[in-house]
Amino acid sequence: MPVSEMTFESVVLEDVDGQWELHRGKLREKPPMSFGHNFSAQELAYQLIDQLDRREYHVFQSRGHLRAPNGDTYIPDVAVIPVGLMSQFRGSPARSEVYDQPLPFLSEIWSPKTGTFDIDTKLPAYRLRGDAEIWRLHPDGTYEESSHEGGTVQLHASPWVVIDLDALFVSN
Repeated sequence: MPVSEMTFESVVLEDVDGQWELHRGKLREKPPMSFGHNFSAQELAYQLIDQLDRREYHVFQSRGHLRAPNGDTYIPDVAVIPVGLMSQFRGSPARSEVYDQPLPFLSEIWSPKTGTFDIDTKLPAYRLRGDAEIWRLHPDGTYEESSHEGGTVQLHASPWVVIDLDALFVSN
């Protein structure tokens, strides 16, 4: 039996320790991640925060939900949220944070726990949402759409933002 949007919101707000997503009408808990995954996500978030105007954008790490046209709802590892989109929640602080509108940038960082799910499920959903720039980072130096072994990469949707890839991954 599919979970209603109302039930999904209740679970998200009541289970403060879990990170719940809605996939094909069923609750799916985003699993805890490794140090390397979390470090890379945090470093990417820091680099974005340092370069974006806080009056225009906020950077989320494993926070907020992005709803696809079919109703599936996922939490990206890193996302850039225009401040204007956040205004819908300001009058209702107890409401869960679900964004239907396309975002300028988001990223999923590869993990052995979620790698296949991210590629097969989340990335296509983000494309359907119309998100402007979607990164799938893989710490071994390979990427889904283009490959970069290191150095810096300029965002396409926000060309004034440059990401230092070498700083994202902890050396083993």
